Amino acid sequence: MPDATALDQATVMIENAWDRPIEALESLAVRRPSDDPLLRSAMHIRSALVITDDAVAVHQDRLHALTRPGHVPAFYDLARITNSAADLRVAQAESRTSLQAISHVIEAREAAATASGAPAVRLAQAAVARSRHAPRALGQAPDQPVPPAAVGPSVAGLGPRR
Repeated sequence: MPDATALDQATVMIENAWDRPIEALESLAVRRPSDDPLLRSAMHIRSALVITDDAVAVHQDRLHALTRPGHVPAFYDLARITNSAADLRVAQAESRTSLQAISHVIEAREAAATASGAPAVRLAQAAVARSRHAPRALGQAPDQPVPPAAVGPSVAGLGPRR
């Protein structure tokens, strides 16, 4: 996809993640937004990307017109060329940011799908991970239970020094 725009890339990413054509996803996001809030977020970002993608095309066309072969730019054209190039870079950066945002939404959707599948497994994994990181006294074997932590100061009579 050498000529694929950011909008095309976003469309493909969304279609692959939800496994439906974009037209069906657009209607789902509008009719039932509470059913899949991540889809609504992705479609909202994509709609912003439509505007940014149009801005990229406009700035590219303007820049190509100002720097076409055989055309010698006038002095006043130099500022227009510089401004168009800067505007193009900003629009392209916004497009990349929107693509990243859509990919983060898709990653969150995948993480939520795997997390909701096995809460007991996650709790067990968290308990095992915590037990491995519990502090042990020097010389204590890993099999022995950890003694409870002392409450309050460990040395009596600690107070402000004079």
